Amino acid sequence: MTGRRAGPDRSGGAADYEGALTGSSGDRGFGPRSAEDRYCVYTGGTTGMPKGVLWRSEDIFFAAMGGGDAFQTGDVVTAPEQLAERVGRPWMTALATPPFMHASAHWLAFSTLFGGGKIVTLPGGRFDPAEVWRLVEAEGVNVLVVVGDAMARPLLAELEARPGAHELGSLLAVGSGGAVLSPSTKVQLAEALPGRMVVDVFGSSETGQVGGRPPVDDPYGAPRLSVDARTDVLDGELRPVVPGSGVVGRLARAGHVPVGYLGDEAKSAATFVEHAGRRWALPGDLASVEADGTIVVHGRGSLSINTGGEKVFPDEVEGALKSHPDVLDAVVVGVPDERFGEKVVAVVEARPGRTVEAVRLREHCRGLLAGYKIPREVVLTEEVVRSPSGKADYPWARATALAALGDGT
Repeated sequence: MTGRRAGPDRSGGAADYEGALTGSSGDRGFGPRSAEDRYCVYTGGTTGMPKGVLWRSEDIFFAAMGGGDAFQTGDVVTAPEQLAERVGRPWMTALATPPFMHASAHWLAFSTLFGGGKIVTLPGGRFDPAEVWRLVEAEGVNVLVVVGDAMARPLLAELEARPGAHELGSLLAVGSGGAVLSPSTKVQLAEALPGRMVVDVFGSSETGQVGGRPPVDDPYGAPRLSVDARTDVLDGELRPVVPGSGVVGRLARAGHVPVGYLGDEAKSAATFVEHAGRRWALPGDLASVEADGTIVVHGRGSLSINTGGEKVFPDEVEGALKSHPDVLDAVVVGVPDERFGEKVVAVVEARPGRTVEAVRLREHCRGLLAGYKIPREVVLTEEVVRSPSGKADYPWARATALAALGDGT
């Protein structure tokens, strides 16, 4: 590489790229690649410090990088040589709004590149809604990937502020990975981008891409999964829960499963388990199975709020809050409560120029949620803090709620 690193100030033993390339041999100085080569992806650290998830290269290729089938139809390759046959002419152009530290971004990149497609990146890795739409127009982007409402809502605000400013004829689909879009945001995307697909894809660093489809009776609802050879819900004894029983168990994924967490044997043993001759990944999501085999994912068990013996999952409450026209963003947490053990508290950011009134917001939620799920307290903040990948910072939200409410009781 030439530029600022060239010359005597070069550090760390770096060499000029072009010079090193010219002086190198074309012969392989290493043995053949192995399916056992390791790939490491980091979780977002929503409830704590990020953790590296180690995969075999073959497993992550099939679990999250398309397996040579960018359209995820199940038509995967059986040999590396077949990838050349899958190159589209022309092929897809994709843009990932999160930085490549986020799994959804580099999984999109790999699956697109394996098909001969083009990946568009944001200058400097900085999320800028106006720049995203400019690139969609300039580069002919077909697929745009975001991380939940944190990125989708600012993109919608840019379209609303400058109607007709962007030519988006090339865009075919908007997808969200790593965080589910709220129903109200999906509706707004469908209205702002008529004729395009708006897709939620369920997955995690511990499972790869799992998939999902909207409920039959709710096209904008949270994605549903189905029990199959690789996906199930297991109870405390690692047995599949009975469909229609109402039992809430742990979402489980078999087949291509990670090796474990980097440097954390205890966490690895708890998350990647073997039972009845099969190895399962348990990413931490609680779920139930309906009578027809449909899996309903309720949310991360580590985030659930126990209020008076009832479990409340933040995702559902956050979706209700963000459907209010005055709310830009919201994060829901539990804080200590003398009577109920925990109470539901919403940390809310208002839309620019709007005012959020707690009484009206709670009344709005009353028509969407069971009574025990409605936030008992609403804490207003100038900005909801999220990670660079767009995920909510729940420790920050809980600390903010506690500070605003005194001792939180």
